[in-house]
Amino acid sequence: MTSKIFRSTVFVAVVVLLCSLGVVMGLLYSHFSGVQVRQLKDELSLAVTGTEQYGNAFLENVEVDRFRITWIDSDGTVLFDTRVDQTAMENHADREEIREALKTGTGSAVRTSSTLTEQTFYEARQLSDGTILRISTSQDSAWVLMVDMLWPVLLIAVLAMGLSAILARRMARKIVEPLNTLDLEHPLKNDVYEEISPLLHRIHRQHNQITTQMEELRRKTDEFEQIIGNMQEGLVLLSSEGEILSINPTAKKLFDAGDDCVGKNFLVIDRSSAMRKAVNDALDKGRGFARSNKNGRDYQFDLSRIESDGTVIGAVVLAFDITERLNVEHLRREFSANVSHELKTPLQGIIGSAELLESGLAKPEDAPRFIGHIRKEASRLVNLIEDIIRLSQLDEGVELPAESVDMLALAEEVKLILQPSAAQKNVSITVSGDGFRLNGVRRLLHEILYNLCDNAIKYNVPGGSVTIRAADNCLVVSDTGIGIPPEHQKRIFERFYRVDKSHSKASGGTGLGLSIVKHAVAYHKAEIHLESVPGKGTTITVVF
Repeated sequence: MTSKIFRSTVFVAVVVLLCSLGVVMGLLYSHFSGVQVRQLKDELSLAVTGTEQYGNAFLENVEVDRFRITWIDSDGTVLFDTRVDQTAMENHADREEIREALKTGTGSAVRTSSTLTEQTFYEARQLSDGTILRISTSQDSAWVLMVDMLWPVLLIAVLAMGLSAILARRMARKIVEPLNTLDLEHPLKNDVYEEISPLLHRIHRQHNQITTQMEELRRKTDEFEQIIGNMQEGLVLLSSEGEILSINPTAKKLFDAGDDCVGKNFLVIDRSSAMRKAVNDALDKGRGFARSNKNGRDYQFDLSRIESDGTVIGAVVLAFDITERLNVEHLRREFSANVSHELKTPLQGIIGSAELLESGLAKPEDAPRFIGHIRKEASRLVNLIEDIIRLSQLDEGVELPAESVDMLALAEEVKLILQPSAAQKNVSITVSGDGFRLNGVRRLLHEILYNLCDNAIKYNVPGGSVTIRAADNCLVVSDTGIGIPPEHQKRIFERFYRVDKSHSKASGGTGLGLSIVKHAVAYHKAEIHLESVPGKGTTITVVF
């Protein structure tokens, strides 16, 4: 902008200078030409007077250098000339000033030389005898005058341009300086040229609009970062070329990637062919899927294409940890198989005994034994179904009525119920502790104690003991039984899982007791801990 102002100012100054010189020279030339004509007329008047009085003698005695006097007869014949012999001069009847003088008494004319370098002014007057007296003088033309003044004009032009350049540069800097120091952060606080006030108001409005948009964008970005930062799923945003635009902490941990992965191709952090195909499918077809095992866990990757105005701008990768779901599906299949097996076994016993009684193959004295077997298997079947129903209720999270339960009294109650079976196994049961009260579901708390103590009795040794301790919001059931090998300790709370299937069948039970205990403990938001040494016994602690 400074250079434009500088060039414009210098250009205007030069144009004005040249125009001024032209006008001045024109006016001066016109002025001096007028003076020259007036002088010619004055000199002509004097010459006319002298000629009228003295005739040719006057003209011969006149000495003039600047002017030329010519005396012409009425027919155009030159009678006398101060510079040239009149006999050698041609007839002047056709001259403009002569014709005009013959008509009106006076005449004037201006003639320019063929080289345009000289102009001659003529003034003529008719004398009383009809002759014409003409006076003339020559002067340089305006063009010659301009050529003669060329060097002074150029000198003046150079000086004027130099001065204009200095002044123009200074003026340009002075004009631009307030613009360079504008405070665009606060446009309305600037006290500068009134002409840019509309621009400053517009900048102020745009600044407010941009500030609002930036705050909204920053808020949405913070919300997005918080959302994806707290997501349990891995999230990766890809460009249309497959480069990573954003990745949340879960995905970084999953792919073992650092912060420097942003801007790199996604295949740098996962080179598997399945993931490459999923990315290509997402960008080309709109959706892509892949499964992979990472760090000992199973993940499912769902990829979706992102479009804007019909143009593919990238894709989003969502990684879901499906380990638990696969485990649940596996447990459900295993549970279904176990339930079928557990239900089939007593039903087959019932059907077999009933067929023997129905066919009459059983002896009358054996009938009570078969009927007892049927009752026993039916009771086992009812217990199994009841346990399955309890587990279903716990799985579904059915809200159960809670009450204040005295855990020490509950332990004494369970002890009385299991005392007969303990006596048959020659196992002693003792209850200790200061006790505590708990707001919970009495039936579920009873199931916890009953199943833990029942297992402690079943898997004990003759002459062994079972201890129930209730104190400090903890239930502790300890036994001196056969113990649990370390490799089985993590699975004993699974449904139908048995450490020793032959011993479990001999001891009876549905195989769901400890699974019910785990779910009942989880329902009360408690924790269960197991300590067991094979051959020495087991201690199970429930912390409420």
